[in-house]
Amino acid sequence: MIEYSLKALTADELSFKVNPVKATPDTKFEIKPLFSRQIRHVTENPKINIVVLECKIESTEESPKPFNLLARFVGVFEVQNMETEEDKRIFAINATETIFPYLRAAVTNLTADALVNPLTLPVVSGATIFPDDRGANKYTLNFDPKVVN
Repeated sequence: MIEYSLKALTADELSFKVNPVKATPDTKFEIKPLFSRQIRHVTENPKINIVVLECKIESTEESPKPFNLLARFVGVFEVQNMETEEDKRIFAINATETIFPYLRAAVTNLTADALVNPLTLPVVSGATIFPDDRGANKYTLNFDPKVVN
């Protein structure tokens, strides 16, 4: 059975920029955050995995937004017994679920600190953020408190 523990978590980058968008008071903007995740193994120590989770909101000409936002968190995990592709998928989902609440709070705090209406991301399962994690079974995972720190 795969076992992992979060050893470190860092906000790698947090940025907020107001965009000069001309809009009437009743204009509604469609804010769709883009999420990305990278998982890397440390070659010097195969038990260490680095997980980078990012939320980005960018204004474009086709889809103007009142602000640009970037929140990127880096988690360092010690992982044991990750042997199969399914173990890797389970770790990716669980690592996402571990880091996402911090990312969610950062997005809310960044927007609130910028004196705009706070943007609160929804509470979601780690298995639903990225399509690759959904898999054929679409099952939910239970956390074993003895395994997850």
